[in-house]
Amino acid sequence: MAVDSLENRIQRIISERRQEIIVFAEDIFAHPELGFKEERTAERLAQSLERLGLLVRRGLAVTGVKGYLRGTRSPEYDGETTVAILGELDAVRSPLHPKADPTTKAAHTCGHHAQLAALFGAAMALSDPEVSSVLEGNVIFFAVPAEEYGEIEFKNSLREKGIIQFLGGKPELIRLGEFDEIDLVLSHHVHFSDEKHKVVVGSGSTNGFISKLIRYSGKEAHAAGAPYEGINALNAAVIGFSALNAQRETFKDSDTVRINSIITKGGDLVNVVPGEVKIEVLVRARTLEAILDANAKATRAFAAGASAIGAEVEIIDLPGYLPRIPEAPHSPVADVARQLVDSHQVRVTDPDEHQAFSTDTGDVSHLLPVLSFSTGGISGRAHAADFMVTDPEVAYILPAKIMALTVYSLLRNRAAQARQIRESFHPKLTKAEYIRYMNSLLGS
Repeated sequence: MAVDSLENRIQRIISERRQEIIVFAEDIFAHPELGFKEERTAERLAQSLERLGLLVRRGLAVTGVKGYLRGTRSPEYDGETTVAILGELDAVRSPLHPKADPTTKAAHTCGHHAQLAALFGAAMALSDPEVSSVLEGNVIFFAVPAEEYGEIEFKNSLREKGIIQFLGGKPELIRLGEFDEIDLVLSHHVHFSDEKHKVVVGSGSTNGFISKLIRYSGKEAHAAGAPYEGINALNAAVIGFSALNAQRETFKDSDTVRINSIITKGGDLVNVVPGEVKIEVLVRARTLEAILDANAKATRAFAAGASAIGAEVEIIDLPGYLPRIPEAPHSPVADVARQLVDSHQVRVTDPDEHQAFSTDTGDVSHLLPVLSFSTGGISGRAHAADFMVTDPEVAYILPAKIMALTVYSLLRNRAAQARQIRESFHPKLTKAEYIRYMNSLLGS
């Protein structure tokens, strides 16, 4: 594919400001923050976008940030095509990582800092007057909070206070209407399991999930002197987990059910019969039907633990993320990636490929077309102590160029390519249907 002068200019701008992008990435990496708490990260990005001359909105779904290439869309939509580049603000709890925050135990072991660096680099190039003048549409540089679905009790406390309604960043932003002005979404991630390819384009499907908060209430007593006077809430939990394990053979392999849980409180003192136990659970599966089936079985199992011991149990179901809709195999991102690296280093994902993890990009994929890609440049495992960036060029600079060049491709020539993708997309849900489903899990 021939490269025109503006494509060369986009690449040159990012290359010339390479060190600035890397410094930005390393600063975000050094100051990890957890979901809906990403205040420093959000402000660091917002100020960086403002220095590029962009209009910036802050505080979206608590900490989200939008930078606009051409200003906000008027309420009376005029038909302008708008592409959003997404970057996720939050880190994940990874206490054994050498760069983990000593207080919060947060670390960027999922690589979200690389997304933000790429977004910033793309904004540098696309905000250049010579480049922006030929873009026939708007670009939103959209930093979103709370993709990692941890700290469920904390996030539910925000919900109970009316600060949020849904516990993930993108679901909450959908509810607030922040995706209403967007026609097409471009997203990036680092990849962990494909050392042969610098770039992987597209996405198959992923699991969705429902989250659960479980609280067993028993009766405290002296654990040695008078255990018969107590009701052991921890024993109730243990029986609940055993009952859940007995359900596993009832899950179809094709549904890729995963039920992950942690005990956030197992008692107060080893010499006291545990009077209160708290558990957080994610019930994941490939389809909505499988999620609901597995969730009902989990509810039965945990309720059985309380019944067996004579404890009380409170089970709260909360909306999680939807399964991700696979992308079409023909993506303009692949053409751009092949301009930048050898074609044998680019892999296009088979739409039939399925991953058992979850992402709130799945929620967006039910409503809008999503173009996604991942890059290497890292080593170690996701969410683990050995995660590290080994090649900043591939982790930070390459995705910035792919983002900027893809947006240029989408929005030149009267945004013909972006319009074609948008018009051929058939949403699985309307926004109203999506909100109704999410609220149904809250019983509202």
